[in-house]
Amino acid sequence: MTTTKHDELTFDSHGTTCAAWHWTGAGSALETEAGRPVVVMAHGFGGTVDSGLEPFAVALAAAGMDVLAFDYRGFGMSEGSPRQRVRVAEQVEDYRAAMRAAGRLPGVDASRLVLWGVSLSGGHVLQAAVGRDDVAAVISLTPLVDGLAAARLAAQHHKPSTLLRSTVAGARSKLQAAGGRGPVVIPVVARPGEAGALTLEGCYEDYLAIAGPTWVNEVDADVSFELGSRAAVKAAKELDHPVLVQIADFDRSAPPQAAAKAAFRARAEVRHYPCDHFDVYEGKEWFGPASAHQVSFLTRVLAV
Repeated sequence: MTTTKHDELTFDSHGTTCAAWHWTGAGSALETEAGRPVVVMAHGFGGTVDSGLEPFAVALAAAGMDVLAFDYRGFGMSEGSPRQRVRVAEQVEDYRAAMRAAGRLPGVDASRLVLWGVSLSGGHVLQAAVGRDDVAAVISLTPLVDGLAAARLAAQHHKPSTLLRSTVAGARSKLQAAGGRGPVVIPVVARPGEAGALTLEGCYEDYLAIAGPTWVNEVDADVSFELGSRAAVKAAKELDHPVLVQIADFDRSAPPQAAAKAAFRARAEVRHYPCDHFDVYEGKEWFGPASAHQVSFLTRVLAV
């Protein structure tokens, strides 16, 4: 994996300490008297900072942008309990807290924030940018923006028994939580036929290829109910920022049609890649083009 020097820091999000990595932008190509632009970056479903984000961050920092990549509460190096529980509203709150922390970094221009998201966080950034005049640009990579569309896509690629098993586990988790007991957890990713949130052929191997040492292959089983109501696509029409949406045309996890709909509503620049969901990470064929398009887009819209 590509590595470069980064600093580790923490910030507060609604009383919980979240952990982050900070890369300082190289050179002064994008710098003004106010400072350098800063990219706020977080992972998608069940992901952590040390799981595939660094190569994207390194490329952006080399182009002159600071990057702050963070873990949501309850995941990775961040504090918070219960662990491994996905709550969209809380993760969007964490994003906004990270934006405040990014604006306080030395040498950065707090009025030129860039929001970067992938998969589930590709929807978070659309929501977090709404109504913000300190956001200079948004990047949404293989985004999951519509829970109902994702459920329909899952029904096409999974056996009904697999989906039923996940739904039952989610219902049990909700009941246990209501009774004051701990959640039911399932693997984030598993092989076809096994219990797990992501069980498509190849997903297990692809996720483990990017997984870092803090990543845990567990998630609260009620995530299926949580994501079913996700509707970040609605936020897209409220944006008036430069937006880049990067779509994997053969994505089996995040519906590409929903991503295209969100891009249209946001009047976004769109890039297409003939690949599946995980094929945009380092080590895969489409990482290079996806990363290069991000750098090109941002150096253009952030040009001094």
